[in-house]
Amino acid sequence: MKTTLPVIVTILCYLLQPVCLNAEPNGESFFQQYQNLLDNSEQLTPAQRLHKLFEISWEHGLYESPTFATQLGRSEYDHRWGELSLEATEREKKATYLQKGILDTIDFEALGKEDQLNHKLFAYQLKQSLESYRYPPEFDSMPVNYMRSFTQTIPYAISIMPTRKLSDFDNILTRLEGIPKLLDQARTVMEHYSALGVTPAKNTLVNFPEEIRSIATDDLENNPLWLPFKNLPESIEGQAREELIERGRSAIIETANPAFLAFVEYLENTYIPKCRVEIGWSALPDGKEWYASRVRAHTTTNRTPEEVHQIGLSEVRRIKAKMAIVIEQTGFKGTREEFLEFLRTDPQFYFDQAEDLMTAYRAICKRIDPELTKLFGNLPRLPYGVVEVPDYMAKSQTTAYYQQGSLKAGRPGNFYANTYDLKSRPKFEMEALSLHEAVPGHHLQIAIAQELDGLPKFRKNLWITAYGEGWGLYSESLGEEIGFYQDPYSKFGQLSYEMWRAVRLVVDTGMHALGWSRQDAIDYFKENSGLTEKNITVEVDRYISWPGQALAYKTGELKIKELRRYATEQLGEDFDVREFHDQVLGHGLVPLDVLDSIIKSWVAEKQNDHS
Repeated sequence: MKTTLPVIVTILCYLLQPVCLNAEPNGESFFQQYQNLLDNSEQLTPAQRLHKLFEISWEHGLYESPTFATQLGRSEYDHRWGELSLEATEREKKATYLQKGILDTIDFEALGKEDQLNHKLFAYQLKQSLESYRYPPEFDSMPVNYMRSFTQTIPYAISIMPTRKLSDFDNILTRLEGIPKLLDQARTVMEHYSALGVTPAKNTLVNFPEEIRSIATDDLENNPLWLPFKNLPESIEGQAREELIERGRSAIIETANPAFLAFVEYLENTYIPKCRVEIGWSALPDGKEWYASRVRAHTTTNRTPEEVHQIGLSEVRRIKAKMAIVIEQTGFKGTREEFLEFLRTDPQFYFDQAEDLMTAYRAICKRIDPELTKLFGNLPRLPYGVVEVPDYMAKSQTTAYYQQGSLKAGRPGNFYANTYDLKSRPKFEMEALSLHEAVPGHHLQIAIAQELDGLPKFRKNLWITAYGEGWGLYSESLGEEIGFYQDPYSKFGQLSYEMWRAVRLVVDTGMHALGWSRQDAIDYFKENSGLTEKNITVEVDRYISWPGQALAYKTGELKIKELRRYATEQLGEDFDVREFHDQVLGHGLVPLDVLDSIIKSWVAEKQNDHS
């Protein structure tokens, strides 16, 4: 569960990206730089042209995505939000076509092995973008839906901004004062696509007005946008300090809050009433084909929704059989359904205080940390923390997620745990969740990618859901290898989480391709998983809003396990799990077919070394 962007975080940042391509930070527009590279094809070697393309497109991307630049520790664009407009979408398309035009002129066979992989991955990104242009772009046409709302993106962007000197606060204030324009742009785009019949499902938006009101509060101590002003650096003092506090108060109370409340009124009175009642993506224009393309994109395979559905049914049967064994080990007397109800309702499985839940999560992570050397030869330098999901977004947020950090920005990665409604946060799931979101899951995976030497920057920050979330789910299974899941209830929690991802294959495709209702999906979840009803409804509404994304987890995990079996069988006594994991994580995030070739090449090289 990335948000983590996987995690979700990267996606949240990209929501606010601009595509203002007319500025000239290097004395010429980015379009002109692309054109120059295209026109002067004879003056550089293929490798030089490839890396020049990477350089231009990376800097262009940071200029286009100022909140993502902030997240990475680049502060030159901290004063800007992104542009949400139809014109921006068209300019983005133009840039993509120019990048593809340049890439197509580069002689692939003349590149070295590593640059050939760089070429493939850059081409993969372009292909995904070009495929998405066949349909209304998801993140532009739906800037507000169940998984992405301004209650998440705006406070997060403000919270990660530097706060060391006065100019940092000038940037923060400029962004706060730019909130009305950002919301107006979103409204214009939403109206355009609403007129075309492209909207989120109505039921998934019901909590948004309340969430937005919760951040548009004049009680500054409880307003997440006030966070930078709570702990002003000691270097800002006297009149400058007083003026800064007053400017911050005015920017929030007199500018941002009225804009948020006006947006709430628009949502309640205009937008939400016009949203579609049908939950399936197939109800949208070209929805059946659109969903099939999302399945291919999120799984990095050519599987159809029907094929994915059948894999899900098979996995549900397999995991259900393993669950039956564990239930017997607990000594529980009763049916499987009674056992699941017992897990959902018995007080022994739940904390009464949020601080106790957080203390338990931190203790689990501290137990995991020293065991990592048994599984990995290479570990990242970047540390991570375990923190609570902010109150203003907790109600509709998932159980947990990860937000990547940055060595450059001096910000650790963070594993966010949700303490809202403690009776929906069972203790027996906590080990699996920690292994997925923190280590050896998303933190290890993303931090290692960021710290890899010799890779183009786009590869260090590439997010491919099937690989990223596949690794997260695979990481849950590693707990048993380092001494976790000793308690049968905790082992059942791990199986329940694996079942959760298998059920996703069934209900996501069921709702979007096979005509299932929302209640059908909830009932199937309740029948097959140990998740609480609160978590089940949150998950189902997530799949309604984000079609295909949930299919990536099981798809990627199954592939990684397949490759581990292959390497174990081929190498025998020469197989070293630490080397295997270093190979899986040592190239950044890649599509599953590329991961397949990486592992099989590694196996072949080891076999040759011993022949």
